[in-house]
Amino acid sequence: MMLQMITRRARDARRTLTRATALPFLVRCGIAVCGLVAMAVAWPFALFGTQYFVPLAAVALYPAFAPRGRGATFAALTVIAGWLVDTTQDSPVVLWRVLAIAAALYLGHSLTALAAVLPYDSVVNIDVVGLWVARALVVVLVSAVLTVFALGLSAELAGGPFLVATVVGLAGAAGATLLIARLVHRP
Repeated sequence: MMLQMITRRARDARRTLTRATALPFLVRCGIAVCGLVAMAVAWPFALFGTQYFVPLAAVALYPAFAPRGRGATFAALTVIAGWLVDTTQDSPVVLWRVLAIAAALYLGHSLTALAAVLPYDSVVNIDVVGLWVARALVVVLVSAVLTVFALGLSAELAGGPFLVATVVGLAGAAGATLLIARLVHRP
């Protein structure tokens, strides 16, 4: 019984690999690269290249093979846990690491969403994937610029005005969320 199951899975995997087309395969490769970059930047650098990085790499690669499950969420939580482990030790919080982790997580998440609806054997126009990636890169660029701007502004406005602006911004975000939730659930 076990041998039949292994044989069937091997046959299914071989059929999947022979029917796969280029763009869905490249999307899954993008997911793998983003996951590995996020994992390598988030966890302590001393783990990179050791046997302890192998399970982390497996977690990072899993969403590329199964984009429809909870693997992407688990991989993102593992990246965040690694960043917390590294920054609570001796490593300082560095802007380039935060931006690299955020960009890799967002691009990986966006590509995972695309791969979840894109069958491995589909014929897709390159414009579809290109526009998807271009939109994601624009979001990453705009958020990185706004993050750097906000950090620069917060350094100059440290103290009372910054606290007031933060509270007003949080209240505005909460109010907008409540308004949207109310409008969505309105009959």
